Amino acid sequence: MEAAKAGFVTDEMKVVAEIEELDVNFILNGVKEGKIAIPANKNHKRKTYAGIGKGLKTKINVNLGISRDCPDVECEIVKVKDALEMKADAIMDLSSFGKTEEFRKRLIEVSDAMIGTVPIYDAVGFYDKELQDITAKEFLDVVRKHGENGVDFVTIHAGVNLSSAEIFKRNPRLLNIVSRGGSLTYAWMELNKKENPYFEYYDELLEICAEHDITISLGDGMRPGCLVDGTDASQIHELILLGELAKRAWNKNVQVMIEGPGHIQINDVVTNVKVAKKLTHEAPLYVLGPLVTDVAPGYDHITSAIGGAMAAAAGVDFLCYVTPAEHLRLPTVEDMREGIIACRIAAHAGDIAKGVKGAIEWDRKMGEARRVLDWDAQFELSMDPEKCKRYREESVPMHGDSCTMCGKMCSVRNMNRIIEGKDINILRAEN
Repeated sequence: MEAAKAGFVTDEMKVVAEIEELDVNFILNGVKEGKIAIPANKNHKRKTYAGIGKGLKTKINVNLGISRDCPDVECEIVKVKDALEMKADAIMDLSSFGKTEEFRKRLIEVSDAMIGTVPIYDAVGFYDKELQDITAKEFLDVVRKHGENGVDFVTIHAGVNLSSAEIFKRNPRLLNIVSRGGSLTYAWMELNKKENPYFEYYDELLEICAEHDITISLGDGMRPGCLVDGTDASQIHELILLGELAKRAWNKNVQVMIEGPGHIQINDVVTNVKVAKKLTHEAPLYVLGPLVTDVAPGYDHITSAIGGAMAAAAGVDFLCYVTPAEHLRLPTVEDMREGIIACRIAAHAGDIAKGVKGAIEWDRKMGEARRVLDWDAQFELSMDPEKCKRYREESVPMHGDSCTMCGKMCSVRNMNRIIEGKDINILRAEN
């Protein structure tokens, strides 16, 4: 951001401009104004970079990491490699158990995608202390450690402060605070009768971020966890605070993303996006889902994709994937794969609606491949070529220019034949 304000084009900006097929000055101006972020810690050496923000392709994030119940680091590394192969733009390490630095370092070492963390998750294990006993300085030092490790962006729940707590108490919710980081922050404040350290010492936090080129993702600690709590006083109050904190970060040349709601009614998705963008000065908006119903556990990758597509079309820049295992367990590799595909579908659907450069061309090419019944081209153009090939191989049609659903009644096949002046022989054998 400092370079952008000085009119200097960095290598990262050049890479993003090339990937997005946009003029590099568009990227420079977006970074300068805070409307585009390029999370890129100087300690994370990699070959490529991604831009997040206005006018760019909607990016997707994959959450991984170990927990007390599932502490298998090797299993998570397998997920990391699969996620990268499936074109995840970012991976967040949400590890919440033990000494997580080993996994974080390995993750950063193998990943060309940007890496995010939530430092407050790591604090308990890092210091081997109960939450209440961790000091303000120690909370900041965890961020510094993540920066030294090479983390590109950190989620910080600085908007959960004493004023937020009062709003929350005066406006009871059905599901209270569901953000893990938000609830930990609220609990620390209540137990210690003190202000949130990340809010009280925000300027020091920004100095750490500036030192390592860490993008700060201002967490939505007061996001709604069920539809009934959507778009309430706590959520909107926090958004106003996040807008103020974003400006303070930009003044220190620290890039910012704003995190958005989790569970909201489908008819409130567009409104939420517009309000968030307005209150946070068009900073890149990063949302979990949003999930548009609460009653589909086991299928929340679908509820999330519905909300995510609408949100992306309305202007959201970054989608956090949700897996079928959301609310139920740590996801398996297959859960992760399903979540990634659902999220990529939502992001691409949103890009078409936003008119992102090149988005509709992908679909145009698929339409052309289907018209000429070029199965190999269809496989290659699909988001999940392996699944397409497997479906085709598992149910082989009698005639190669059709599939086993329609056979010789295939509309595409028959229209091609009629336009070419050929006969249609649905019942008769081929000549």
